[in-house]
Amino acid sequence: MDGIIGKKVGMTSIFNDNGKNIACTVVEVEPNVVTQIKSDDKDGYYAVQLSTGEAKEKNTTNQLIGHFSKAGTTPKKKSTEFKNFSKEKALGDSVTIEELFAIGDKISAVGITKGKGFQGVVKRHHFRGVGDATHGQHNRLRAPGSVGAASYPAKVFKGMKMAGRMGGNRVKVKNLEVLKLFPEQNLLVIKGAVPGHKGSYFIIEK
Repeated sequence: MDGIIGKKVGMTSIFNDNGKNIACTVVEVEPNVVTQIKSDDKDGYYAVQLSTGEAKEKNTTNQLIGHFSKAGTTPKKKSTEFKNFSKEKALGDSVTIEELFAIGDKISAVGITKGKGFQGVVKRHHFRGVGDATHGQHNRLRAPGSVGAASYPAKVFKGMKMAGRMGGNRVKVKNLEVLKLFPEQNLLVIKGAVPGHKGSYFIIEK
C-alpha cells in the first residue's frame, strides 16, 4: 500500500466551483526519506520504511543514529513501514506528494486522536443525563445511572459504558479527498478532518 507521513498544520475552509464552503485540513508533507527496505528473503515480506521530521542528534539513541546513517540521512522524528509499496525505491531515496497523489484522489488518514483526559459519561458516551432537577434530583444531571444488577450477578460486566480516559486512540478515517496540491510548499489540502492535534504526525494512505 502506498502512503506517506504528513504533519497536521491546521484546519481552514475553501469554496468549491459551486460556491459551497468546504471544511478542509492543511497538511505539511516534506519529502519522506527511505530509511529501510525489507525483503521477502531476509524479512519474510516486502516493505518500505519512510521517515520524516528533523530530530536532534542528542535526543536520538546511538542505534537509531546508525540506522539513519545507513540511508545517508540525519535522524528523523517519525518512521513508518508501508507494505507492498508500488514505487521502486532504493535506500536514501525521497518520496514526495506529487509522486503519489493527485487532485481528486481518495485517501485514508491514520493518526492518534486528541487526548481528552478522564471524562464523564455525558462527554465520553453522549449520555443525556436526567434532564431536570425536580423531585430532589439536584446532583444527578450528569450521572451515569445504574451500572449493575443486584446480588446476581454481583458484578459490573466488562464493556459497560462508564467514565474513563477519553481520546488518545489510533483512528483511521477513510474516503477523504485531496482538494489541492502545493508541491513547492510541500502542502496538501484534504477535505474534512484528520485525527490528531496541530503539529502531530499521521499517515496518509492511498
